[in-house]
Amino acid sequence: MRVVFMGSPAFAVPTLRWLASAYEVVGVVTQPDRSAGRGRQLVPPPVKLAAIELGVDILQPMRLREPAATEVIRSWQPELILVAAFGQILRPEILQLPSRGCVNLHASLLPRHRGAAPIPAAILAGDPETGITLMRMDAGLDTGPILAQEALALSPDETALSLGEKLAKLAKQTAERYLPRYLAGELPPHPQDEALATYAPMLRKHDSRMDLAQPAEALARRVRAYHPWPGTHLLWRGVPLKILRARAMPRANGAAGPLGRVVREGTGVAVICGEGKLQLLEIQPPGKRSMTVEAFLNGSPEFLKAVLE
Repeated sequence: MRVVFMGSPAFAVPTLRWLASAYEVVGVVTQPDRSAGRGRQLVPPPVKLAAIELGVDILQPMRLREPAATEVIRSWQPELILVAAFGQILRPEILQLPSRGCVNLHASLLPRHRGAAPIPAAILAGDPETGITLMRMDAGLDTGPILAQEALALSPDETALSLGEKLAKLAKQTAERYLPRYLAGELPPHPQDEALATYAPMLRKHDSRMDLAQPAEALARRVRAYHPWPGTHLLWRGVPLKILRARAMPRANGAAGPLGRVVREGTGVAVICGEGKLQLLEIQPPGKRSMTVEAFLNGSPEFLKAVLE
């Protein structure tokens, strides 16, 4: 079975490694190297590094719809294309190439959280569970018929980082369990219920700014959902203060003050929100390392009673 794998982030690496052990992976398509860090050096996607170790041919098109990219994939003569968090839409000319079709491992229980950021979306929405969907791809955005699903419960302190690591393992297990059955014709596809569809759009850097008019519970979920990227921040003295860990608290004891007021909470502090208080546990001031709020107060006692925006 000649298989082409399409994926980019660390989420896709366990699946690629299993796929290469079970089938003939004739090519890997992944995103181009991106500049990162203060030096803006080019950094390859994790899937590319894994493909190099496996000795598999690699294609990194800026846009998959470029005719040259299609021709390379055609030359690989794939019987199946398996996709896991690739990051680009597959056009009909790609979908029609493999005789066994294109299948996708999507990091949600479709039709919930279609789109580019299903892992943060599940945390942001307060979902009790999420999972992996193996689906037959069509020309829509995660709209194809479902082949199999595996669910995973979310822990109360789940972050996008921790959940992504768990779902990466589950995606590999789902492929290992169900892909052979799909190829054997044992998984009849069934359509998604469009009435239950929700969307998880791509995250942007400006999404890190928090709105303190929202309830504290929603803000606490946001901190976890956007860790490690794009992160979350509030403004203190006009500059971003990164919020790395926080938890929601009821507005007990009649805590009063304007929106954004920093008040004492135990040995630390909390911020008054539209509903309740957001207790800050770990922060990162501009140009400094991350630290507990207690450590930050030792050097900046004026932070208590400040008003954040």
